[in-house]
Amino acid sequence: MQETPQQYAQRVLGYLEGKDTMTVLAATPGELPKLIKGVERKRLDERPSPDKWSAAMILAHMADTEIVYAFRLRLMLGASGITIQGFDQDAWAKTFDYASHDPALSVGDFRAVRERTLRMLAGLSKEQWDFYGMHSERGKETVKRVVELMAGHDLNHLKQLRSLLGK
Repeated sequence: MQETPQQYAQRVLGYLEGKDTMTVLAATPGELPKLIKGVERKRLDERPSPDKWSAAMILAHMADTEIVYAFRLRLMLGASGITIQGFDQDAWAKTFDYASHDPALSVGDFRAVRERTLRMLAGLSKEQWDFYGMHSERGKETVKRVVELMAGHDLNHLKQLRSLLGK
């Protein structure tokens, strides 16, 4: 049974428990290249089962999702209360052929967007962290909550990558 959007949020936020959100966000761009260093492309493309993603697909997803998070944050900061559209990650994986993406390029794309987002977050006022969007599936989410979800998302996929790559 597929989890609900609320169950997903609860699960990924659970990975963050006891960790500093900004430390996780800042560390992930450096962790990804370490995980794939020296790993053959064939291994990065291996899917544990037909319905599960390969490491290369996870990295492509992380790069695309980083763009989504960055855009959502900017929408919320520009117009607190704005509607935020959810998306179907499996449809994106198929439509954008994640299996064909170069893992190193995905890591570079992720890093570039994350670094820009971190610079933006560093300049926010205390009040701006409470700006919010109305997510189409999860309801009201503040900037603070979206940033926590980003960090939990990172930890979720780092765990998956370590498992897939035996690291």
